[in-house]
This record gives sequence, structure tokens and C-alpha cells, in this order.
Amino acid sequence: MAGTAGTYELGRFSGVCAATGNPITPRSAFVAALVDRINDEGTPALLRLDYALSQWESGLRPDGLVCFWRSTAPQPGERRQELVDDETLMDMVQRMSDDSDQRRRAFRWILALALLRRKVLRLDGIDHSDGSEVWAFRPRGAPEGASAFRIVNPGIRDQEMAELAEQLSDVIRPD
Repeated sequence: MAGTAGTYELGRFSGVCAATGNPITPRSAFVAALVDRINDEGTPALLRLDYALSQWESGLRPDGLVCFWRSTAPQPGERRQELVDDETLMDMVQRMSDDSDQRRRAFRWILALALLRRKVLRLDGIDHSDGSEVWAFRPRGAPEGASAFRIVNPGIRDQEMAELAEQLSDVIRPD
């Protein structure tokens, strides 16, 4: 999806492999993972963890994995923010399509709504059959015949929506 406008900061590079505690050396490839965890207050929260590429490629995956992306470690003192563009966020939404975890489905829903608001997605319609509400989304600029992807409205309450939106703003902030 070339030409999309937004980029987002997904946490900051820690410089340490979450699996081993060893430093991730400058200019080396690593994997950043967004995970669903319980925070210090005992409530679910989204957290970014960094992994040395060797650990990731050995098959190691954190519990509660929501999505991940590959990057290169910055040099010490380099003021570089880890940014993810709209295309990567679209990829996250699409890769999470088969996730059955309720919190991750709610995260996917809110992420899709954020992309809809940013005009990266367009709404093709809402289907109310089978006792659920299913929204059909199509990427902006997709050919008219391209198939839409569908997301079930998870029916989260206002309080839950506010909590998830707050977590999302902690993790994905416009630059």
C-alpha cells in the first residue's frame, strides 16, 4: 500500500534480548514482538519485547504474541525511533484474522477502526446476520473487485474500549 501517510511508534528498542538478557549488538538484526501480558497492576496490557534474531529463528516465541516485525539495532546514542508504517499495521490486522483470543480480537478490532479513521481502510458494509455484527473492510485504493476482509465486532463495553484504546495509544503513537 504505497503512499500511506501514517507511521507509528511501537515502544522503544530495549537493547536487550528478552529471552537471554544478552545485549543486542548495534546494527544487528533483531525481532520486536508485541505481546499481551498482565502488567504490575494485574490487568492485561500490550508490551513490546525485543529478541536476538538467533533466538527468534530457533523457534522461540513469547506467550501472548500478538504480532512481530524485524528491524536493525541502532548505534549507541543514535536518536532513532522504531516506526511502523500503515502497511505494516495492515499486515498485523490481516495476520491476526484466525486468532481466537478475545483480547487479541478486540485489539484487532480497535486497530482496524484506527486504520479506518486514518482512511487507510474503507468500510464496505456491516452484516447483522447470524446474531453478530460483521464489518467488511477494504484497503483504500484496492481495485473494486478485490475481496474485503471481515472482522466481527467483539461487542466490547465502553470501559473495555477505553482501556484498550489507552493501551493502543501507549504502544502505537502517531509521530
